[in-house]
Amino acid sequence: MNDTTRNRNLRIRAALAVAAVTGLGATALTALPAAAAGEAVTVQYRQSATGSDQVEPWLKVVNTGSSSVPLSQVKVRYYFKADAGASYTYACSWAVKGCANLTGTFGTLANPTATADRYLEVGFTAGAGSLAPGADTGDMQLRFHRSNWQPLNQNDDYSFGPAQTTYANWSKVTAAVGGVPVWGTAPAGNEPTPTPTPTDPTTPPPTGAALFDDFDYTGHTDPAINAHGWSVRSNSGGPGVSGATWAPENVTFAKEGTNSIMNLRSSTAGTGESTRHTEILTRATKFKNGTYAARVRFSDAPVSGPDGDRVVQTFFTINDLKAPMADDYAEYDFEYLPNGGWGEPANILYTTSWETYRPDPWEAVNQHSESRTSYAGWHDLVLTIDDNTIVYYVDGQEFGRHDARYLPERPMSINFNQWLIDLAGQSSTTPRAYDQKVDYVLHVKDQVLTPAQVAAKVGAYRAAGTAFEDTVPSAQ
Repeated sequence: MNDTTRNRNLRIRAALAVAAVTGLGATALTALPAAAAGEAVTVQYRQSATGSDQVEPWLKVVNTGSSSVPLSQVKVRYYFKADAGASYTYACSWAVKGCANLTGTFGTLANPTATADRYLEVGFTAGAGSLAPGADTGDMQLRFHRSNWQPLNQNDDYSFGPAQTTYANWSKVTAAVGGVPVWGTAPAGNEPTPTPTPTDPTTPPPTGAALFDDFDYTGHTDPAINAHGWSVRSNSGGPGVSGATWAPENVTFAKEGTNSIMNLRSSTAGTGESTRHTEILTRATKFKNGTYAARVRFSDAPVSGPDGDRVVQTFFTINDLKAPMADDYAEYDFEYLPNGGWGEPANILYTTSWETYRPDPWEAVNQHSESRTSYAGWHDLVLTIDDNTIVYYVDGQEFGRHDARYLPERPMSINFNQWLIDLAGQSSTTPRAYDQKVDYVLHVKDQVLTPAQVAAKVGAYRAAGTAFEDTVPSAQ
């Protein structure tokens, strides 16, 4: 991918988003299930390339237990030592289960070693099905490379086995089922631990300062939106298509089941003048450490008209850049590109943590994780920030873990927007429109909640009939 182009677009969006500051029903996120009795897998590995342009770990997952294992509950990690300053791109060359049913996400180790500070985590969609006892996935011919295709060094990678030219059990690749480690040995100091299960998942965590909004409004002109601290963007400017309008009337609200839902509709007829983007954000920049959560419905296809536009659907926090390379800048993004963009050919979900940047000449300091698969549908997005780590979760499972160097120094706003990167993805002049829906947003100040605790807290608000609360104090 073209990181420079992507990062420049992000920075434009960041500056303008800050300038503007002046799932269905009661369905909730659930805790990851523990591996059931009888569930066990091993991982077989062979290397397919010892060259210097890309890593090619070929893997098989084998069910060695006594019960069937849903592959959607299986996560496999391959550990490596990243080259200085490098970002990486995952690809699947071929898989018996189908490359479309595999996901690849990069993460960062909490305790780097001489042979590992990053990992590639391979997961499965529901389309991969289950493994019966004794069955295996067949070949998963995977690869990854530096995003700029610069040479890389595999010889210092923890999971690399240069002599492993045929499939065999390989303990330097780990596997977990339902968040519970079942195979392999992680690099020293990074042993995976089971996902914590609250003793009473219906009990919310201790009370504290929080923002919760169920988005129960009549429309974008509802006085309660302003009273609750939101701004529906109408000012012109980037990011995205030059000449586009930010249309507050395209932010609408409706009931779906028993829940109120916010909808951001962005549209175009193939020209800048016909393009309508949408954004809603908090006017206050008062949110910093703690837990951020939202239930968001991403879409792969337009609600009408031809598909193919390079759309960006988001949930993010941000503050303003005081000066080039200022170290107190912060931004944390969930960004879904259903039709690719920024050099990506197809759908991809990014989570990105920003430290700072300089617009001219361009220089950026950030860390991102990504997964190249469809995320169409409702998803529970959780971001936690404490004094040591930034962690992103999607549907209860860890998606990315980013370093302490990217922690925020100043408070931020909370934002949702949907916009088109450009008009190169679809040249038609036929009108088309894309929807991004939001069920709720939650921020709990200075508390790191598990995804199950987020679900419990949201459930408690709804059980009490509370559609809005904001007890987060103004930033000092």
